[in-house]
Amino acid sequence: MRLEADRALVVGLRAGEEVAVAELARLYGQKVFQLAFRYLKNREDAEEVAQDVLLKVSHKIDAFRGDSALSSWIYRITFNTAMSHLRNAKAGRAVEVSDDRPDDDASGERGARREVADWSSLADEQMLRTQMRESLAEAIRDLPAIYRAPVILRDLQGLTTEEASRLLRVKDQTLKSRLHRGRVILRQRLADFATGLTLHHPLPA
Repeated sequence: MRLEADRALVVGLRAGEEVAVAELARLYGQKVFQLAFRYLKNREDAEEVAQDVLLKVSHKIDAFRGDSALSSWIYRITFNTAMSHLRNAKAGRAVEVSDDRPDDDASGERGARREVADWSSLADEQMLRTQMRESLAEAIRDLPAIYRAPVILRDLQGLTTEEASRLLRVKDQTLKSRLHRGRVILRQRLADFATGLTLHHPLPA
């Protein structure tokens, strides 16, 4: 029975039927999320990967040749997407560490002291960027689900309104409304942090 359902799903996705996209999410959305969570150990990251996988499947369905079960193909995409997510996250952390660490100075203690002074403002900037990313990530995690999903799909993953609406099975206007509300909540949550930035870098009189 699953084989027949998968065949019908493939036909519908290739025809660009919106009902097929909804059926894809119903049949595989939770399983893809669980598999992504097993690899990433983080609910927010798993949700992002799951949404990305469903979008890839719907857009690249013509690449499915039927040599294996549809589920196997989807789970392979899930694995690759999760691994790519992990690699990007590790690369980002490596860049942050290297950016925050000055090269060794062979000129001795005097040169080292000058180097610390030269790097102090850059270290502050790095710390602020890190704090901003952490604050934003926390604020997004705390958003109600109906607002969090539109923000992730539109602002983080770069989907169009039409793509995000289709994936979430809502009208375009509904998605725009929820996205707006989510952005308002984020601005409110990050208001104190924004004030801190202003105080750290006062504008000239």
